[in-house]
Amino acid sequence: MGKNEVRDMQRQKRIALINDITGFGRCSIAAMAPIVSAMKIQAVPIPTAILSTHTQFPIYYFDDYTTRMKDYIQTYKDLDLEFDAIATGFLGSKEQVDIVIDFIHRFKKKNVFVLVDPVMGDHGKLYATYTPEMCAKMKELVKYADLMTPNLTELVTLVDRPYPQKLPSFTELEDMCEELSAQGPQHIVVTGIPFNQKQILNFIYNKDEDYQIVMVDRIGEDRSGTGDVIASVIAGSYLNGKSFYQSVNRATKFASQCIAFCEKTYVPNHYGLCFEEYLCELGEDEK
Repeated sequence: MGKNEVRDMQRQKRIALINDITGFGRCSIAAMAPIVSAMKIQAVPIPTAILSTHTQFPIYYFDDYTTRMKDYIQTYKDLDLEFDAIATGFLGSKEQVDIVIDFIHRFKKKNVFVLVDPVMGDHGKLYATYTPEMCAKMKELVKYADLMTPNLTELVTLVDRPYPQKLPSFTELEDMCEELSAQGPQHIVVTGIPFNQKQILNFIYNKDEDYQIVMVDRIGEDRSGTGDVIASVIAGSYLNGKSFYQSVNRATKFASQCIAFCEKTYVPNHYGLCFEEYLCELGEDEK
């Protein structure tokens, strides 16, 4: 065995996190990087924007990084870096989607998976940046995804269906996931579906397999950054050899644990999840 092969075997696993960096508010890369790091994976941030606080705060500084992303990424191309996984979050423009697709073309090799968290909207409404043109652009990114973590709003948008007025049946969810999977992803979890007054449903689709579900208790109201926490635990767990179901189960349970602590200690919803309290436990699971 050559030195390069030994070095590759010994190299710590590495994941590219393509998302914004927010200073205060526990979301995006600020949440994802420490979580995957606790799971013994090197986090490599690729910023789409820099914010002092996220946009649910009354004031915030915002620096769009679109025009600098190509030069930033060029360093990694020149260094011929290798990644074991790529995870994408909120993308604010068509140009950013194109940059991400180019990144995937360059760095996705055999056994490298791409997780796409579409981050397009919630509760039946899309974010202001998601015009029909931008939605069409996101569908192009779906083709490159191996894993996806849409909520119900994002799922119906990506398969061109209206937002349902009542809880879809499991058969309806499976049909929509199958339609989305035909575009690219092999594994999909539809996150955060209100099942009843006390429970939240996470619907898991694995191509050519029966669907699975993970139920968690509904705790308080929606919290900023929950999707980023769930996506990062899924990415880390899956990269560390867990099945997709195990990864989703672990991620949703971890998020619930963090949310329960926030509720107990009266942390404002827009302050995000206090994941710091349980990072050590997350790391212990990797031993």
